[in-house]
Amino acid sequence: MATDNQTWVREFILLGLSSDWDTQASLFVLFLVMYLVTVLGNFLIVLLIRLDSRLHTPMYFFLTNLSVVDVSYATSIVPQMLVHLLAEHRVIPYVSCAAQLFFSLGLGGIEFVLLAAMAYDRYVAVCDPLRYSVIMHGGLCTKLAISSWVSGSINSLMQTTITFQLPMCTNKFIDHISCELLAVVRLACVDTSSNEIAIMVSSIVLLMTPFCLVLLSYMQIISTILKIQSTEGRKKAFQTCASHLTVVVMCYGMAIVTYIQPRSGPSILQEKLISLFYAILTPMLNPMIYSLRNKEVNGAWQKLLGKLSGLMSKLAT
Repeated sequence: MATDNQTWVREFILLGLSSDWDTQASLFVLFLVMYLVTVLGNFLIVLLIRLDSRLHTPMYFFLTNLSVVDVSYATSIVPQMLVHLLAEHRVIPYVSCAAQLFFSLGLGGIEFVLLAAMAYDRYVAVCDPLRYSVIMHGGLCTKLAISSWVSGSINSLMQTTITFQLPMCTNKFIDHISCELLAVVRLACVDTSSNEIAIMVSSIVLLMTPFCLVLLSYMQIISTILKIQSTEGRKKAFQTCASHLTVVVMCYGMAIVTYIQPRSGPSILQEKLISLFYAILTPMLNPMIYSLRNKEVNGAWQKLLGKLSGLMSKLAT
C-alpha cells in the first residue's frame, strides 16, 4: 500500500526559512546580492588565472576547479530559493528535486576531495620544494582533479538513487530551503536505518578520508615550517598555506557535524543555516580568501588593471 501511495507524490513543497512576507523580501535582496557577488568573484578569479601566465601553476589549477565547483553549487540551490522567496506556493517537481539533490550533493563531495588534493599540493610545495615541479606535473594534477569530479558524482548518483527509491507516501512538505539529503529521507514512511547507514558510510569515505589526508598533510607541513630557522622563512611558508587552511576549516567543519551521525545531527533550523552557509557564504568568501594577502593574485590584479587602464587611456585619446 505504501508503494501505491508513493505514486501520488509528483511534487514537493519547500517550507523554506520564513513565511513572513517582509522577511522573505529582505532575504531575497540579501541572497540575490550575495549570489551575484559569488558568481562575479569566482568568474574573475578564473579569468585572472587564465590570463596571467604566472598563475599557471598546480595551486591555481586546483583553485580554478574550486571556483567552478563553488559557482555550480550555489547555482544548484540559490536561484530556485530566490524564486520561492517571492512565490506564494513553493513547489518543486519530483524530478527537479532529485536533480537538485544530485547536483548539490555531488558538487559538495567534489569540493571535499578537491581540497584534499590541494592539501597535497601545499604539502609538496612546503616539504619538498626542490622536486615540486617534478612531482606536481600536469598529468598528476589532471588525474587528481578528475578523481575529485568522478568520486563526487558517483557518490551523489548512489545516494540520490537510493533516496528516491524510498516510498514517500503522501508526504510532500520538505522542511528545508532545498532538496537536501536528510530532509528528503525524513519524508519516507518506512524505516530509513539502511539509508542512514549509507549516508554515514559515504560520509566516512568521501568526507572523513579526505579530511584525514588533509590533517596528515598539515601535520607534515607544520613540522617542516617549525624546522625553518628564519622567522621570514616560516612566515612565507605559512602564507602559502593560510588561504587553503581557512577554506578547509570552513568546508569540512559543519559537514562532519551534519552527516557523520545523521540521526543525532543538528536540528532542522541548524541544517537550514548550514545549507545557507555552504550555498551562499562559502562560495562568496572563497575568492576573497584566496585574493586577500596573496601577493601573486594581488600582483596579477594590478597587472591586469594596469593593462585595462592603459587601454582605456588609448581609447580616450
